[in-house]
Amino acid sequence: MNIRPGDQTQTAEQLETEWKTNARWSGVARDYSAQDVIALRGSVREEHTLARRGAENLWNLIHGAGNGGEEWVAALGALTGNQAVQQVRAGLKAIYLSGWQVAADANLSGQTYPDQSLYPSNSVPAVVRRINNALLRADQIERSESATASVDWLAPIIADAEAGFGGPLNAYELMQSMIEAGAAGVHWEDQLASEKKCGHMGGKVLVPTGQHIRTLNAARLAADVAGVPTIIIGRTDSLAADLVTSDIDERDKPFLTGDRTAEGFFRTTPGIDTVLARGHAYAPYADLLWVESAEPDLELARRFAESIHREFPGKKLAYNCSPSFNWKSHLDDAQIATFQRELAAMGYAFQFITLAGFHALNHSMYTLAKDYSQRHMSAYVELQEAEFASEKDGYTATRHQREVGTGYFDRIATALNPDSETLALVGSTESSQFH
Repeated sequence: MNIRPGDQTQTAEQLETEWKTNARWSGVARDYSAQDVIALRGSVREEHTLARRGAENLWNLIHGAGNGGEEWVAALGALTGNQAVQQVRAGLKAIYLSGWQVAADANLSGQTYPDQSLYPSNSVPAVVRRINNALLRADQIERSESATASVDWLAPIIADAEAGFGGPLNAYELMQSMIEAGAAGVHWEDQLASEKKCGHMGGKVLVPTGQHIRTLNAARLAADVAGVPTIIIGRTDSLAADLVTSDIDERDKPFLTGDRTAEGFFRTTPGIDTVLARGHAYAPYADLLWVESAEPDLELARRFAESIHREFPGKKLAYNCSPSFNWKSHLDDAQIATFQRELAAMGYAFQFITLAGFHALNHSMYTLAKDYSQRHMSAYVELQEAEFASEKDGYTATRHQREVGTGYFDRIATALNPDSETLALVGSTESSQFH
């Protein structure tokens, strides 16, 4: 009998063997048993094709980086389905989904929020699903036009779970929702959920090291119960955060100052020593590690990578090439050009620009609107001409009707009625003016 992970016929003994023999789980720690997983699976298995496919693809991409594949996996933050489609069409192999961007302009409450976990916790899974739907549609459009597809549209999505929106049970449920939406990887930070801040804000409060391990463990348990090898990224904000909720964890005590705040939090000493302690503690429970930093700092990145790799050889790392950095105030053009390649050589296999979608969307629209207010149609026609010029590189959104699937649904209409006289693209301005 061919048993897949997550199969309801799988026994605890078989799952235990899978963990011990499959290279995917080499070095991965779990503070629960295979029997716990089997007991939680229930009698009916729901397939999570997009999450499984994405996780396997992302794992292969990350472990191909530097081994004959791409030097690193590059991603840009997307906040709409169409942004994600354009990223894949342009050649990116993965998509990053930032909680910051969801808070700002893509959450289910319809509000504009700062990055402080103010939005409904199911907002990021909803955007994961939206992006996957857009990628599925792009795949359907291409397949309906040609028997051979030129693009693997279902790029893996790495999504932001922030600080988990609560305790381990909340993390478990959130991870389950991410998997159901089709996320390939999910990252978790060691801040207190109720005080969560963007990593580049002040006022961050850490949870004890052991509490964050429970969060990572809860995420892994949810993935195991679902039978999906989701990539788990453990992030620490301890480079800058100078508060922690409790002094209970022995691993945190060397960094405590003995002071308390009005809220009852304990003051802790931020910096590289705290980062290394937490990174080493999280490494067995995460597939990748991420240190949130205040500036593009290769020396910090090197110290972290070398320390982690002494104890955990081959552990993959992630780096936020953040728009919160004023890049040219820290690096010259030559340093910027080689920055990511130097990171990749240290083992930073996943490198991403968190808020790329927010900045690209806002600046491009501001530029067009300002120009349009002054030069009217001449400004818009320049945009259209730029789109036409990009078609030689593979850009297709100039034909906006086709881009969103009008021809695909005409194909459905034709299948149902070969003599249909109500096809949408036939006789449209797009079919007559855009070739």
